[in-house]
Amino acid sequence: MERAALNGRAVCGPVRLGRKTKLLVKRLRPGDIAVIDHRNLDRVSAEDLIAAGVSAVLNCRPSSSGDYPNMGPLLLVQAGIPLVDLAGDEPFRSLKEGDAVELRGGEVWSRGRLVASGEAQDPADVLAATERRRREIGGALEAFARNTVEHMLEEQDLLSGKIELPRFDTDFRDRPVLVVVRGVDHQADLQALRPYIRDVRPVLVGVDGGANAILESGFEPDMIVGDMDSASEPTLRCGAELVVHAYPDGRAPGRDLLERLGLAHKVVPAPGTSQDVAMLIAGEKGAQLIVSVGSQFNLVEFLDKNRRGMSSTFLTRLRLGERIVDAKGVSRLYRPSPGVAPVALVLLVGVVALAAVVLATPGLRDVAELLWLKLRVLLGGQA
Repeated sequence: MERAALNGRAVCGPVRLGRKTKLLVKRLRPGDIAVIDHRNLDRVSAEDLIAAGVSAVLNCRPSSSGDYPNMGPLLLVQAGIPLVDLAGDEPFRSLKEGDAVELRGGEVWSRGRLVASGEAQDPADVLAATERRRREIGGALEAFARNTVEHMLEEQDLLSGKIELPRFDTDFRDRPVLVVVRGVDHQADLQALRPYIRDVRPVLVGVDGGANAILESGFEPDMIVGDMDSASEPTLRCGAELVVHAYPDGRAPGRDLLERLGLAHKVVPAPGTSQDVAMLIAGEKGAQLIVSVGSQFNLVEFLDKNRRGMSSTFLTRLRLGERIVDAKGVSRLYRPSPGVAPVALVLLVGVVALAAVVLATPGLRDVAELLWLKLRVLLGGQA
């Protein structure tokens, strides 16, 4: 995979265009040049682009507005992937999926003509700007807090318990629940929790793309909650109970998709995010403990969600209280019990060692032969 723009050479490759980065990454192949429309590129999207093996990223919006230190641009350039912020969305009008393009610094060429131009992000400049925004985050915090308080009035039903939930097939009563969101380090957290999942066998709930991660880790989700725009079709057909998160007014975009696929589902109209709804379902249905994987737990992660405040998240955590635990805390505190294989291996080694001692000691060998003869007599054999 060529990352040649770093040393002055052009980067060439087929272009892939997508207005929604989380959907585009499903179509990317190593060597592609991704064209995105993503203001304030977040950490999770950047990690997905890096994992897809793109050779360059062209963003038709500012990769960082300067409001807060979003980590997406820094992760990309530190991974050696050229990032160019374009002046507009001309590539979406002039290019088609799979067109061959050449990136020369901040210029995008195709078929011998200049398609678009912008500013190539220098790693040193991106790092310096990120550090500066970290020092000046007070303004973003003030705006975030103000918007959060304003939206609490709109989403107060999450706290008051007015949301009506249907009867589910999944049994949550007195069981631990793992709610997996496609977020920061969600795949690494899932791997760290493998012993916990093996021993405790919690209910596994995937929130949209989080259900894909559960399957990729070798487990099967019991329930999938969300608008179903990030979960793949094989994931939706895996047998999990499907719950569409609808708007409070009843509109449910995910319902149309599941009806086209002929998949049975339930609809829950509620304010807030799909991860909030997943946690509320688990809490209201009697979950003993809710382990959150990939959810936001610091200010930058909340800001990366690009919402006008995260009041629903705060209200959900207020309602569920001490039953919510972060996955990192569980993986650090949980001490897994030994599996069957290690115990069997220890027993086998012990038996082999005992047999070796008996065979090497004449007195013990005679005793062993006598015990063997008596055993044969008891079993009906001949001495």
